[in-house]
Amino acid sequence: MGKLWFKAKLYVWGWYPSSWEGWMVTGIFTILILVLATHVQRYMATKDGMLLYLSVIFSLAGLLMIIAYKKGERPRWRWGK
Repeated sequence: MGKLWFKAKLYVWGWYPSSWEGWMVTGIFTILILVLATHVQRYMATKDGMLLYLSVIFSLAGLLMIIAYKKGERPRWRWGK
C-alpha cells in the first residue's frame, strides 16, 4: 500500500494527517476554504452565486475525503482501543 498520508482516528470515524503529504493536502484544503470565505459576501448576493459557493465547498470536502480514503487507513467506527 505504501506510506500512509492519513491515519484512522482512535474514536469515531475519520482520519488525521500522519505525514508531510497529508499535512500538505490538509493545508491546501484549508487555504482554499479561507480564500473562498473572504469572498463569501460576493457569492451570497444571488441564489446562483450561493449554489456555486456551496457546491465548491462540498466538492473540495469530497475531494479531501477521496484523497484520505485512497492514501490512508480504511476508516471504520472506533471507540478507542
